[in-house]
Amino acid sequence: MKYTLPELKFATNALEPIIDAKTMEIHHQKHHGAYIANLNKALEGLEAFETWSIEDILENLDKLPEDVKGAVRNNGGGHYNHTLFWESITPGGKPMSEAFKVKLEATFGSLHGFREAFKEAALKRFGSGWAWLVLDGESLKVISTPNQDAPLSDGLKELLGLDVWEHAYYLNYQNRRADYIEAFWSIVDWEVVESRL
Repeated sequence: MKYTLPELKFATNALEPIIDAKTMEIHHQKHHGAYIANLNKALEGLEAFETWSIEDILENLDKLPEDVKGAVRNNGGGHYNHTLFWESITPGGKPMSEAFKVKLEATFGSLHGFREAFKEAALKRFGSGWAWLVLDGESLKVISTPNQDAPLSDGLKELLGLDVWEHAYYLNYQNRRADYIEAFWSIVDWEVVESRL
């Protein structure tokens, strides 16, 4: 299967001032686009994997030939992670349900406790990577992954991810990753996040 760049559900300037149009354009077209091109190249000629979804591939990295495994993990993860990211954000955000708020509070003590745990995961990721809210079995957890590693490859279900690679925020926020993380909450589409449960 040839993977293609998914369309954004909003215009590149629709998230301003949280994420500026230039960052969105570069991030979506150039970075996500490059992950897809490199993923397709890595899988070229591997007919056994032509019908596999990206989820199937990331859940079964051990079945790939050794010489392409790294490229597929990096670029397949980049494609998958970014697709989830674009789906999880929307202009103005969408509120979470009371039921989901209760679920977060039961795990993290409060909504503030969840946000602090998520912020810490995002801030402590040295270099490039992601902060995630995931489902581990029936339990909610906040984790961080390096580079483009997808929690799916470790048997976790991603609910919400925040890209903390510098290309995701540097034009607007420079080295102020904490400001980017704080601004992110105003564009989260909690309806989409909750639908992944």
